[in-house]
Amino acid sequence: MASFEKNRAEVEDLCRRRFFFRQGSEIYGGVSGFYTYGPPGCALKTNIIQQWRNHFVIEEQMMEIEDTNIMPHPVLKASGHVDRFSDFLVRDTADEKKFFRADKLLEDVMEEKLKEKGLADDKVKEFTLVKNQADAYSRQEITEIFKKYDIRSPDNGNALTDPEPFNLMFPTPIGPAGLIQGYLRPETAQGIFLNYKYCLEQNANRLPMGVAQIGKSFRNEIAPRQGLTRQREFTQAEIEWFVKPTAKNLAKFKGVSSTELQLFSSKQQLEGGSHTKLTIGEAVSSGMVNNETLGYFITRTYLFLVSLGIKPAHCRFRQHLPTEMAHYAADCWDAEIETCYGWLECVGIADRSCFDLNAHAEAAKVDLAFREALETPIETEVLRLTKAAGILVMKAFQKNGRPVKEWLEKLPQEQLKSIVDEVKTAKKATRTVALPDGSQQDFTFEPEHVACELKKEKQSTVTFTPGVIEPSFGIDRILFSVLEHSYYARPKEDSEGDKQTRGVLAFPASIAPYKMTILPQDQRIQRDSKYPELMNVIQGKASSLGHSCTLDESNASLGKRYARNDELGIPFACTIDFTSLEDNTVTLRERDSMVQIRIPAAEVGPQLNELCWGRISWSDMQKKYPAQQ
Repeated sequence: MASFEKNRAEVEDLCRRRFFFRQGSEIYGGVSGFYTYGPPGCALKTNIIQQWRNHFVIEEQMMEIEDTNIMPHPVLKASGHVDRFSDFLVRDTADEKKFFRADKLLEDVMEEKLKEKGLADDKVKEFTLVKNQADAYSRQEITEIFKKYDIRSPDNGNALTDPEPFNLMFPTPIGPAGLIQGYLRPETAQGIFLNYKYCLEQNANRLPMGVAQIGKSFRNEIAPRQGLTRQREFTQAEIEWFVKPTAKNLAKFKGVSSTELQLFSSKQQLEGGSHTKLTIGEAVSSGMVNNETLGYFITRTYLFLVSLGIKPAHCRFRQHLPTEMAHYAADCWDAEIETCYGWLECVGIADRSCFDLNAHAEAAKVDLAFREALETPIETEVLRLTKAAGILVMKAFQKNGRPVKEWLEKLPQEQLKSIVDEVKTAKKATRTVALPDGSQQDFTFEPEHVACELKKEKQSTVTFTPGVIEPSFGIDRILFSVLEHSYYARPKEDSEGDKQTRGVLAFPASIAPYKMTILPQDQRIQRDSKYPELMNVIQGKASSLGHSCTLDESNASLGKRYARNDELGIPFACTIDFTSLEDNTVTLRERDSMVQIRIPAAEVGPQLNELCWGRISWSDMQKKYPAQQ
């Protein structure tokens, strides 16, 4: 973290000067939590997203959809966002317009306490544990923690109100009359669940199946800060991998099982420990990671992040604590990247079980179950309502008789048996039944209403609701981490009178915003009639292969022009010099080594294409073409 903190001011300065990103609506003063990407930032983000598509959607043969940014109230009510999508907020008692997100304030306070000199081991463990659990506390627990440590406003030391929940969704009326309540979507995942049924049809009704979506999400953050890491409008890339709940083993897991990762289990966190290195195979076999499918996507996430230039030593996977994990989840891990702000959660990989599909199936009254054909039909004994009991139910409940009878007939075996057993003991049983008009009503069943008989039936299908493994990527946080991990500064050269740090963004060629810059050696080259011809050959071929290039024809020295293109992370620089005018060859410089080779102008585009796709390396180029001194 120290190196990232040291470079923080330089990276921020570079990003502003070269317009990687700036605050949205900045000329009007801006609003916190909104950012605009400039030309290099937009290109970098586009390339990261394309690499994500290649790595997951294409390689894993997934489907991709694009759903709406605005969702109606019933969708987000069913998903739980209307009732539970909240963070805790505390206010300054002397000025309630000043407010803070409680868990982040608690983390900051614990961070400061851990910096105190001469701390006893038990205090280090205590403060570390509180910091690790900051976003997992209940309202009552975090209230007690704030009182215990007498946490006050960081601005002026004033007392704070008790934590209160604040829903993070942006409400928006739909239609001219505003009678339909909607919200800007807080995540892209729900759109996938809503369209699961149609994607399954396109996948020939086969599981497992992956569906992806990339798009904007919106959260009305309490106190956005730290630049791109906490925004109110941000880009997500999410995958829902639908799988049979009892079949989470994966053939492809064997191919990644020996990959070593830094894992921070919930047990280690609760003990105040730190992460450890372990292969994903060991983590799954020991039960630390719940299943092979989850382990596979954890590893694929790691390989993706490393392919972007994230340093392996500064990437770890933290398991959710029992108190922060959703009640329906089987296991959850966050990919955290170390930055100047500490360990930053950039990806969540969760085994969400069947919760979302069940919730939408019940709320929308739509069957989202999966029916798996059995190779050999099996004969089973099942409990069925007798014909006489069905008639009596119809008579007893009159206009509601038919829907109540159908409800009884569709009940899972365990629930039907539970009613029968209760009636045998208590002579009656009351249950709530959802009626066709959307209302719910209690009905009391007596022995004659639930008379059942055992029947032998041949079963040719098994019905279940698929479970879901969900990797969820915060693209903007990943981009910020890539900027920090890619940055380094070259020593200043006194002979050139350098006043500014010579910063370099060492992006992998695959995600660099521009792949190459074209430079005439000086203005005499530009005036030569052959210059446009050479430039068009180089730029035209590179562009036709899908690689963007810049052209720098300024009066600055060649060294300064190299330096300012290094700032943009451009991996290659092609210089047209006086030799070029004689033999149609140019120099090609590699950004990090600053080594140059001489290459025919017509070969620059095809070789650049091979380098950007990783089919050849720079060392291969050095063997193939002569060095340029």
